[in-house]
Amino acid sequence: MPSFPHPPPPPPALARRGFLALASGAVLAAAGCAPPTSNAAHSTPLKELPTGPPPAGTSLTVAVRSSRIQFAESGIGEKLPFTVSEWPNLSAGPDIIQGFRARSIDLASNAGIPPIQAEAIGVESRIVAVQVRRQPSYVFATAPGSAIRGVADFRGKKIAFSQGQAQGVVVLRALKQAGMGNGDVDLVELPSTQFLTALQSRQVDVAPLGEPTLTKYLSRYAGDGARRVPTDVVDLLTVLWAPVEVLNDPAKAAAVRSFVPLWAQGLVWAWENTDRWIDAYYVKDQGVKEADGRRIVASLAKPRFPVSWDKAIAWEQETADLLAEGGFVPKVDAASLFDRRFEGLASGAVAAQYREGS
Repeated sequence: MPSFPHPPPPPPALARRGFLALASGAVLAAAGCAPPTSNAAHSTPLKELPTGPPPAGTSLTVAVRSSRIQFAESGIGEKLPFTVSEWPNLSAGPDIIQGFRARSIDLASNAGIPPIQAEAIGVESRIVAVQVRRQPSYVFATAPGSAIRGVADFRGKKIAFSQGQAQGVVVLRALKQAGMGNGDVDLVELPSTQFLTALQSRQVDVAPLGEPTLTKYLSRYAGDGARRVPTDVVDLLTVLWAPVEVLNDPAKAAAVRSFVPLWAQGLVWAWENTDRWIDAYYVKDQGVKEADGRRIVASLAKPRFPVSWDKAIAWEQETADLLAEGGFVPKVDAASLFDRRFEGLASGAVAAQYREGS
């Protein structure tokens, strides 16, 4: 049976136009006080992208845990023409942004929202690779004993909300789809790492959970009345992104360029080698039962990498606009978040069945 840490003290509810605490404690006033449009994070021009391999001695710190395991299991890691000096076990957007600011992370994988947050607080970064997912990545789970059966029941309830992470956008999209605004619910600001304990202790009524956390939670609390509330809300993008400072360093930019195709190939390898991936990642790394790992993998769609980023940029703009409408960030030009020098590298490294728009 999974173990869960002692729940933290009850957090204050998030005011719709309160203050935004982001990353390393940098604070932005919400929409009423923020500048109308944010472009400050992209004032540094990008240099020409190197086409050759990185020079000897080049290293990157890469916060992409799944790639570390995929590379080790598949042998893809032997193709890396540079050294990964460290694979930090960090994935939450605010942690990655803090790592970028501290110059302790060179490359990371996240959903589409952390680059928007980085832009909002002036952290210079760009997206260098895109994967799209057409199936929901997060499922709403209720606290034990909750009477919630559907999204319509969210009205007036406490919902765990992390405005700097993908889960936050899933909440906003689900509310909008149900004809509700932020003021119709009680958004409780928490990092996503605390969603599970907040549900366990009934500090919130509902929270969006991803796998394998969802399976771990329901396996323990379904008997106490916890349940899933599925929706068709998708979090479309998984991205690789890096600080502009890294992308303007010729050696590191060459290393990033060489990493992108291998990242895509690692995701394809996991899809095509489910037995080994379930054992290496879900069972040994994430601590779920093999049967649960198989159920999780069966619920996923195969990885797809867009040949053109036009639709990804449009989706990112829609997300940025939704956040701005809610007063969480100033307006953002989403096109400026993408480094199109890298466009096509991921899709070009995989078979046609894994490309979108080819």
